[in-house]
Amino acid sequence: MSELTGTPPGLAEVATDGGLMEVGKPKSLSKGAWSWVLHQGSRDAYVVLITIYIFAPYFSRVLIGDPVKGQATVAGIATTSGLLTALTAPLLGASIERYGPRKSFLAAVLAIMVPLLLMLWFAKPDHGLPVALVGLALIVLGVVYNWGDVLNNSLLARAGERGQEPLLSGLGYAMANGLSVSVLIFVLWGFVLPGVVHWPGVPVAPLFGLSTADHEPSRISAPLAAIIMLLGAIPFFLWTRDAPRTGRSMLQSLADGIRLLRDTFGNLKGHADIARFLGARMLYCDGMTALLIFSGLFAAGLMRWGALEMLAYGITLSLFGVMGGLLAPWLDKAVGPRRAVQLEIFGCLIMLIGVLGMGRDKILYFWPYDAAAHAPVWDGPLFRTLPEVIYLGLGTLIAVCVTAQYASSRTLLVRLAPHDRMAAFFGLFALSGTATAWFGSLLVALATKIFQSQIAGFVPIIGLLLVGAIGLFFVKGGRSEA
Repeated sequence: MSELTGTPPGLAEVATDGGLMEVGKPKSLSKGAWSWVLHQGSRDAYVVLITIYIFAPYFSRVLIGDPVKGQATVAGIATTSGLLTALTAPLLGASIERYGPRKSFLAAVLAIMVPLLLMLWFAKPDHGLPVALVGLALIVLGVVYNWGDVLNNSLLARAGERGQEPLLSGLGYAMANGLSVSVLIFVLWGFVLPGVVHWPGVPVAPLFGLSTADHEPSRISAPLAAIIMLLGAIPFFLWTRDAPRTGRSMLQSLADGIRLLRDTFGNLKGHADIARFLGARMLYCDGMTALLIFSGLFAAGLMRWGALEMLAYGITLSLFGVMGGLLAPWLDKAVGPRRAVQLEIFGCLIMLIGVLGMGRDKILYFWPYDAAAHAPVWDGPLFRTLPEVIYLGLGTLIAVCVTAQYASSRTLLVRLAPHDRMAAFFGLFALSGTATAWFGSLLVALATKIFQSQIAGFVPIIGLLLVGAIGLFFVKGGRSEA
């Protein structure tokens, strides 16, 4: 993959801030560009540690104490933060475009998120933070994190040179998954496995004297996310290029942002391809969001996996997600970001259909499997049966496609949006990913309840992904720059 350290060739000559870049002599990524990639990756560790694999399940299972009530509470938190993001992110994107610099606002994002994450260490079941306060903190963290996404994404085109956007976008997600893998392995090695297995190199007891009885290995995930986010931001603030000042005050920028947002919505007819793209993304992103939310519950229920298996599952998926971040710029260069997104969605669809045909006693719908009649595929402590291994393999391919889709979608917007309204359209981009984020989850819940089947509950996800991918056929533009 060493060729990915340079920029894919573009047109015969590509204009940059420093002059002209000739094909065949791709300009390597600058220190500022790599700092943006690191900043992206260090922010996304929060998602893996807090919202997917460690803290959110702890909040549901331990603090709430009832898995059904806990899932409903977590869904309510996600819905609230999603609605607040939908109401505020577009205005933020439009206003910051008129104001100019983003770094001061990203510093404010850190100033809010880091203390709240550190506070979650005290979310103990006995004599700890009230559950309502923890829920409020999670809502604020979700909203502010999404604000940071709008701000950080709006600097994608400025972080590197013209034509490097697909590479930066893909590397950002690759970095996010790489850091996530490292952190999850560290948590597994240092806090979960000690005292459970007696393997060479595994500590006898959890590091730092953490107590499993007090759930400290789960609670430490929040301070870890804060530290990673803070360290990853330092090079970004030092070296990544910020947008120049426009001379407007924040109040003037806010008023201009309201007008710009109104004009942006009003002129979507003049940007028909962006409108079609955002509409299609609203559907397939709802499907991807529901897939991420429920995939862990689905795996735990269908394959009857416990905490150790789920953590190993998360590590494996995050590891293969790195490949998705590297696949995206290659596909973007080969077929253009629009077709790349479609290929990534269809790949996800095929793997998902395969997953729905799996079980501990069957393989891909038609082949029954009796674990008692077959020797284990290996002598390890987990994933010992063939259905488990195949399920894990399908899940890793889904992770590749999902990560690549996020990177290619971002690149596609950069190709379609006017350069002087990039932040405003990234606000709408965030809106398309959050305004109806509850819809996919609602469809899954209804289908599961009506048919009393986890598998039936995933059928609406297939429909959302399929309709979204078809909608992209009506989007013009977003071709390869080569």
